[in-house]
Amino acid sequence: MTHPAETELRQIVGAAVVDSLQHPTRLLVARRTAPPQFAGMWEFPGGKVEPGETCEAALLRELREELGIEARLGPEIGGPGPQGWPLHATAAMRVWLAETEAGEAAPLQDHDELRWVALHPARDLDALPWIPADRPILAALRAVTDRLSGAARTAPPGPA
Repeated sequence: MTHPAETELRQIVGAAVVDSLQHPTRLLVARRTAPPQFAGMWEFPGGKVEPGETCEAALLRELREELGIEARLGPEIGGPGPQGWPLHATAAMRVWLAETEAGEAAPLQDHDELRWVALHPARDLDALPWIPADRPILAALRAVTDRLSGAARTAPPGPA
């Protein structure tokens, strides 16, 4: 049974595109061109989930449309609610780590610039003018990427 509050929010999906899902050190960020109140601010690329589409399929489609890349999704960056991170009164966003599998990321739609930014030190990402709703996701992103990087450093060697 679906909780009524869940159905009231429009579902948005976003990607934290990193240089490596196994050992992430950089994040691809996108600068918005619209709407006017967000133009020039940075965000996680993504968009709306269409009727009949899963969140994951929508995110892969949005990455093709907005950035021209084929991506592989990693773990979700869990938000505080069942639909992810609140954006405003009518929408929430689920965010996944993603890695480019094919294509060269370019600002094809909704963005005028893409930039790779180091995940550490934190000040590099924090210094960007983020869309306010995306800013709380940064701390959760760092926690997930730190766990992945730590796991990669401590993992036993694989088969030769």
